[in-house]
Amino acid sequence: MKKRSVATGFAVTAVIAMVVATAYAAIVGSKKEGLVEYVGAQKDIFVSGKASSVVSLEDLAGQRGLYAIGPIDGLDGEITIFDSKPYITQVRDADYSLDTTLKHGAFFLVWSEQTKWRDVPVPATVKGYVDLQQFVKAEAQTAGIDVAKPFPFLLAGTPAEIKWHINVDRTEGKPITNELFVKSKQPFVTKNEAVDIIGFYSESHSGVFLSQYAPAIKEGSGMKNAIHLHHVSRTSKASGHIDDIALGENMVLRLPTP
Repeated sequence: MKKRSVATGFAVTAVIAMVVATAYAAIVGSKKEGLVEYVGAQKDIFVSGKASSVVSLEDLAGQRGLYAIGPIDGLDGEITIFDSKPYITQVRDADYSLDTTLKHGAFFLVWSEQTKWRDVPVPATVKGYVDLQQFVKAEAQTAGIDVAKPFPFLLAGTPAEIKWHINVDRTEGKPITNELFVKSKQPFVTKNEAVDIIGFYSESHSGVFLSQYAPAIKEGSGMKNAIHLHHVSRTSKASGHIDDIALGENMVLRLPTP
């Protein structure tokens, strides 16, 4: 009986070790700061010339209240995970497809696990991308969030217009440069469509999980991009990276709470 108990104990220990190892493998190379976790960096692709996968979305399966955004490896689409449900869009011929599985990799990814949010009505004075960035920071400070560290936020409602894109490889096999990266985007416009938006705010992660270049911020304005936004439509398959936005009436900002 003792031998069997010892053997059983070893088996249980081995299973636990495997579970721990699997959980650890899921976050190898990732960093946690503030209320977010991330792996990879946008700027790395300009060093290597490649958009190689640094994480499989399947490694994040089973996480509750998961919100994540990033680009698919190989410049082949956009990743948006809203409350643990994936919305993966890829350009295919003259259209784009929507996949709701985790069978994809990312060349960088930022995420957060949040189940409690505080709603803040967005005033009519907040009209566009720059206004939104400033409003998010101000309201986060009011809510006691440390804005010196990255944090997630949500936005819900019906914007008047969203200009957005999906990455699509147009490098023709050449090493990725800034110019080819900008070229490898298929633009879209969505108007008066109810959406859920996931955003991440940071003043110190440009070129990591924030774009160094934001079309909505004019060059020479002295303002730096501090947000990364993705949207998920409630009425169509539209989902991707937001380049610019004109807000609508009665929109709601949601900030994480302890």
